[in-house]
Amino acid sequence: MSAEATNPEARPEARPELRRRGRTRLDLRRLGRAALLGPTSRDRLPDAIGHVAEAHRAHHPDADLSLLRRAYLLAESSHRGQMRKSGEPYITHPLAVTLILAELGAETTTLTASLLHDTVEDTEVTLDQVRAEFGDEVCFIVDGVTKVEKIDYGAAAEPETFRKMLVATGNDVRVMSIKLADRLHNMRTLGVMRPEKQARIAKVTRDVLIPLAERLGVQALKTELEDLVFAILHPEEYEHTRALIAAHAGERDPLPAIAESVRVVLREAGIAAEVVVRPRHFVSVHRIARGRGELRGSDFGRILVLVGENADCYAVLGELHTCFTPVVSEFKDFIAAPKFNLYQSLHTAVATPEGYVAEVIVRTRQMHRVAEAGVVALGNPYATAPAAEASPDCDEERVDPTRPGWLSRLLDWQQSAPDPDTFWSVLRAELAQDGEITVFRADGGTLGLPAGASCIDAAYAQHGEAAHGCIGARVNGRLTSLASRLSDGDTVQLLLAQDASSGPAADWLEHARTSAARIAIGSWLQAHPDTAKPAATPARAPLSVVGARGGGGNAVADLPDATVRLAGCCTPVPPDAVAGFVVRGGAVTVHRIHCAAVAQMRALGRTSVAVHWRATADCRVTLLAESFGRPHLLADLTEAIAREGVEVVSATVEPPVEQRVRHTYTLQLPDATGLPSLMRAMRDVPGVYDVRRA
Repeated sequence: MSAEATNPEARPEARPELRRRGRTRLDLRRLGRAALLGPTSRDRLPDAIGHVAEAHRAHHPDADLSLLRRAYLLAESSHRGQMRKSGEPYITHPLAVTLILAELGAETTTLTASLLHDTVEDTEVTLDQVRAEFGDEVCFIVDGVTKVEKIDYGAAAEPETFRKMLVATGNDVRVMSIKLADRLHNMRTLGVMRPEKQARIAKVTRDVLIPLAERLGVQALKTELEDLVFAILHPEEYEHTRALIAAHAGERDPLPAIAESVRVVLREAGIAAEVVVRPRHFVSVHRIARGRGELRGSDFGRILVLVGENADCYAVLGELHTCFTPVVSEFKDFIAAPKFNLYQSLHTAVATPEGYVAEVIVRTRQMHRVAEAGVVALGNPYATAPAAEASPDCDEERVDPTRPGWLSRLLDWQQSAPDPDTFWSVLRAELAQDGEITVFRADGGTLGLPAGASCIDAAYAQHGEAAHGCIGARVNGRLTSLASRLSDGDTVQLLLAQDASSGPAADWLEHARTSAARIAIGSWLQAHPDTAKPAATPARAPLSVVGARGGGGNAVADLPDATVRLAGCCTPVPPDAVAGFVVRGGAVTVHRIHCAAVAQMRALGRTSVAVHWRATADCRVTLLAESFGRPHLLADLTEAIAREGVEVVSATVEPPVEQRVRHTYTLQLPDATGLPSLMRAMRDVPGVYDVRRA
């Protein structure tokens, strides 16, 4: 898509024949695919800025093109005499980068900065000149891109230079948009470089820039970059995939017929929709081939349905699932729960009578624009800022209201990353994560976390350093370990200790996936080395308090002179339905009728004995209380039990595990009807989260 700088003075207004004839809009995916499948002829542009202007007007009909023309004139005159390694005039590079962004729908300010993105770095043009000629906004972006352009991709320089890239992106996401388009054009023309340099640039593109493109939602750039990297780093697999696609081109493709059937169904349902077949790109075909083995005709593309409104998406889905056989496992609703990179669509798959399975994507046209262009489609995120905030100094940081959550997290932790090597390793690990999940907080808010995140990650995402005192979590209403992994859509309630001196355990690092959590935990452990590496001590035995033990309480067995014992596994109390069994020594053990031990006793052939309760109301019961560890907890619990007039027969307190403590009490109650009141009183003790019968 490179252009040549010819006659920059010529304008479309002065060339009416060009305006009347018009040009076909360029398709980035088609051009990228054609470039991979084979060389294409390059047409010489009659007007160097003409294609950019037409592509821009296609998305922004009322755009003022005078700014672009002035930027082009400055760039062309500044770069005049400079050549690319391919032998082309250097101005073809900023033109090509700008055309890529114009096709994606970038607004005028971004395109202006794109035309000028190399002038400050490679020519005598200064930032002050850019500011005076084009304003503070363009100056800010050009300055950000210039800092990114200074990055040395050598192994020794990678940590700090990518930190600069991250900060520049956080200051204005349009900086990374230009950088990604810049890298795409460079990758398209990488053939003039030595193979080892091609491989080095491709690896950096794979490890950092493609994941960033994915997270910024710029799928049109991400997919072509993936294919170009694939061709360089995996030439044999690339050639095999290329052969598969070429062979499929000569066969009957079932997708157009399926797409026509979908059009008929939607037309009869009165739903206005555009139905097209979208070929898969090389890497996608390669992944499908690896996962399914032999490919069928419908595996080489997907059907895209574009509608006007969100409600139409679900109407289309209903018609598809009614008139075709749906593959339920393939359904995903990214409209109700958008992905972390702004992506929204309905995904489904339908089976045809001929046995083909076609994947279908349903989205509105606005969703489609965002799905292809990501943050580029959002326009100027500062357009609504007050005038005082809309003209920042080029060195100041500003807050982007559309900044993705993952980028905010990266910017937060990069400031506290202890050293460049840690930053680099954590950045690559963060970018290598496949996706993001959304979990709901107890207060109704949401948290965006990487797939595989644990309750520990949720704690630090919600509470920051206050999460050091997290002592437990409830997921979907059930108490769970902090190490538990979260799933998309979970509701998580995080429980914090009242003791401000509480800190994380060393094993939290094994379960933390987010950079923010790992760095915060590591910093705390370094500041508290005695806590991080506790002295080796023998395991503590449970603390036991034993009082006078009774026998069967008020249970009576229909067996003369038999010793009656209440089973500790289920601790029956009046008026529980019970069963008795004779055990060794002639004693009768009494169980609740639904206790699992009853079936075992019967299977062992134990003699069953009828058991009934005495008329007296007193009883003995064993209760399990689970709590978070804190000072004076045992005293508070026993005091609550005493206030209910209950005698403690025995008590066992187990050593804390993840700051949780388990208590076992055997209690003598004066009246069985007081058991619910006793359990409520124990639950009301601060720190106790569950009380139940053994």
